[in-house]
Amino acid sequence: MKKKEFDLIVFGATSFVGQILVQYLWKRHGMNGDVKWAIAGRDPGKLDLLKNRLGEQARELPTLIANANSEDELQTLCSKAKVIVSTVGPYALYGSPLVKVCAQTGTDYCDLTGEVQWIARMIEAHEETAKQSGARIVHCCGFDSIPSDLGVFFLQQSAKVQYGEPCQQIRMRVRKLKGEFSGGTVASMINVTREVAADRSLAKKLANPYLISPSRLAARQPNVKFAEFDPVAKSWLAPFVMAGINTRVVHRSNALQNYGYGKEFKYDEAMMTGNGLKGRLTAMGLAGGMAGFLIGAALPPTRWALEKFVVPKPGEGPSETSQQRGSYDLRFYGTTSKGNTLVAKVTGDMDPGYGSTGKMLGEAVVCLAKDNHEKAGGFWTPASLMGETLLARLQQHAGLRFELLPA
Repeated sequence: MKKKEFDLIVFGATSFVGQILVQYLWKRHGMNGDVKWAIAGRDPGKLDLLKNRLGEQARELPTLIANANSEDELQTLCSKAKVIVSTVGPYALYGSPLVKVCAQTGTDYCDLTGEVQWIARMIEAHEETAKQSGARIVHCCGFDSIPSDLGVFFLQQSAKVQYGEPCQQIRMRVRKLKGEFSGGTVASMINVTREVAADRSLAKKLANPYLISPSRLAARQPNVKFAEFDPVAKSWLAPFVMAGINTRVVHRSNALQNYGYGKEFKYDEAMMTGNGLKGRLTAMGLAGGMAGFLIGAALPPTRWALEKFVVPKPGEGPSETSQQRGSYDLRFYGTTSKGNTLVAKVTGDMDPGYGSTGKMLGEAVVCLAKDNHEKAGGFWTPASLMGETLLARLQQHAGLRFELLPA
């Protein structure tokens, strides 16, 4: 195979998260280090401004011009790099041509989408092509869904060492989440409501926990939809907005690892709000707020008002200081078929949707480009393709910690 000019190309480098990713890669690898990389987008002027913000030495950082809708221009990108990392979202609106071209050309690809309906369409349309070309396609390399996917992977590996079997059920509980909501995430959620309004059958598909898994298993999956008390976490719970994508990714990881978590494996996610009356009222308030947002986003007049006056716009985001002040703390409560228990803690040192996501995506794309993964082409998940290697990178460089707690 002809040697590529670059290890990786950041496509959509001037988007808000794209800029965070580029800054992270610049600090980690510079221009003449162990990673050969370039930035790409459709606006040369914005790309030059981005390089100017990086400093004098970054002026020589290679720059490529490509439009997300031009397959010819995307073909040129793929001819130059081992991996393309895309921050061009919402992906259901702007991301499909690049996935198609990567699958056709055997170019590895990763992104930070949380749009499960779009992932399902991409798998259906391009997985056979990717298998034939050798392209490894890895969605969900940001806050959705690396902490969940690798958190489950870490706990399952630990359970097999300690007890000789995986956990039959894992409950992920968000203990702390500090950071601003991503404008891109909100835009993706609103786009899903548009798609559901246009195609009512999509709602049933989205409710399927095995939507992106190769086969549907018989295990009935728990799902926190309203306020409820969890005796395991000893806390009231509210629905977690990312559960709809994270749980689907975890189940696909299980399938792609030859059901290493078991065919009866159960997994769910929720937010902890504390015990007592205050915890209960907080859970009820969060559950009601989420339901209200989804109902509002589904109706054209209120959706317009939300987009115009309430939710952050794509491309908007917090200052670097605000990103530094953010953090998260996730707990994974596991139980094996024999009743043995394990608890894992996963933390991140920046706000989840921006600062931490930029670092996770940076380590994922370099891991995909530089580390040895003896896996064939196809649509993978972070855990099923990069597993232990990515786990080590995240802890060494990206500010994440994976640790066992007393059960």
